[in-house]
Amino acid sequence: MTWGPAVFGGGSFVDGAGSVDVVDKPSAVEFMREALVKISEEDIGTVTELLARKRNDLAPFLTDDALASGNAEVVRPILARMFAVRRRSDELLVTVGAPSLAAAIRDLLHGPGRLETRFHAFDQALAKVEAPVRRDLAGECLHFLDPERHWLWSRWMWDPDTMTGSLPLVMVEDFDFSGADAGAVYLRVGAATSSVIATARELGFQRMGSSPFAVDVYLAAIYGIYLYTVTRLRMTQEFNRVIPQLPDLVRRLLGVRHLDAVGTG
Repeated sequence: MTWGPAVFGGGSFVDGAGSVDVVDKPSAVEFMREALVKISEEDIGTVTELLARKRNDLAPFLTDDALASGNAEVVRPILARMFAVRRRSDELLVTVGAPSLAAAIRDLLHGPGRLETRFHAFDQALAKVEAPVRRDLAGECLHFLDPERHWLWSRWMWDPDTMTGSLPLVMVEDFDFSGADAGAVYLRVGAATSSVIATARELGFQRMGSSPFAVDVYLAAIYGIYLYTVTRLRMTQEFNRVIPQLPDLVRRLLGVRHLDAVGTG
């Protein structure tokens, strides 16, 4: 199942097949304008290129054959390149086990059946792991396997528990992110992300059509602006200075910080 006609009525991920009617255009424009004060167009392009490199780095470990080996040598490099789980690689390998984790990722990426069904099965297979962590992992594996067909679902994009994230900040108030299970919610996140792409193109953000990773950078920047606003309201100016600047924060969220040095974010 692809992000195309079966889900959104035509097009694909990079085509931005969602509906612009569900995006709050004034909010989307305002967030982008505010982000561009703190992160340059050049830096946005650099992060997009780093994401493409991250995909190339992950590619050998996400193949059907590699995952079929079921060993830690395949799974560990995947975990090491993902912001949400890289510091917990050993814990995940102990909790789930390398063979089981490799099998779950393999079924998610290469198994039969509909995408949402495979996502839900992955979510159940990793039931011992906190929901945000396992869903971040699933979204990254899918997106970096094939970014033109699959999208991210990171907690900073949409967190069902706190009802927060960058996506609801730019969607109309009554947009429904809910679903019967994790797979159904993943499709709703995809619908929202696709709509953001379509709206950005309509509004003249041409970079959005240049790479399937451009929307990731945009949404991460929106979350950064939101985070700065919340912390500025709640915390002291001295503490605010500790928060990374937006270009660095975006790199951290997307797992590409220090990519040149250590191969991880």
